[in-house]
Amino acid sequence: QVQLVESGGGLVQAGGSLRLSCAASGSIRSINAMGWYRQAPGKQRELVATITSANSTYYADSVKGRFTISRDNAKNTVYLQMNSLKPEDTVVYYCNAKIVPSGSWLSRDYWGQGIQVTVSS
Repeated sequence: QVQLVESGGGLVQAGGSLRLSCAASGSIRSINAMGWYRQAPGKQRELVATITSANSTYYADSVKGRFTISRDNAKNTVYLQMNSLKPEDTVVYYCNAKIVPSGSWLSRDYWGQGIQVTVSS
């Protein structure tokens, strides 16, 4: 079984910072791209940032210059450093990873349980 466990969310004032972490565990052959999404109530889940196994990154326009995604392959962990947070960043954040499980050659999507980030004005 493969699972993703997120941590680091919480409440912060506008202009502040938070760092999200997401650790993958279980029977893993390899991990390809990892990323963060977010979803507000009643809205579609949207991409925030992704990072490939070669450390190429992509950011949504809304977070460019404020958020930084990184990963530690030895720990199977992806991070999202969020600076200059705004009230509109208040949503649930989800970790995603494209993982090839042990005993397989096919990559599939795995999701974390979601973590709340609240930015007060």
